Amino acid sequence: MMRTYASSDWQTLLKLKLPAAMPFIFNALKINSTLALIGAIVAEFFGTPIVGMGFRISTEIGRMNVDMVWAEIAVAALAGSIFYGVIALTERAVTFWHPSIRGG
Repeated sequence: MMRTYASSDWQTLLKLKLPAAMPFIFNALKINSTLALIGAIVAEFFGTPIVGMGFRISTEIGRMNVDMVWAEIAVAALAGSIFYGVIALTERAVTFWHPSIRGG
């Protein structure tokens, strides 16, 4: 229909295709934000010799300091929840028109 009104490729992309893809883009962002955090911690666990949450967890496990390990896990869980929440709030603001946001 947009072609009928002589819209350009950019107008079709920005006003039709991108808004239609937004719910899927935000779902991918929500999933991948937490997975990226997990991946970073695992990479630090095996790869870095001096800094990072993964390094701290592996060091404190070696020292049998379980309280510090659980504290690091709690911080990682909180950071993941915050990342997810920020993206979810942004999704609600951007895709307010979508039925999944309106509750219908």
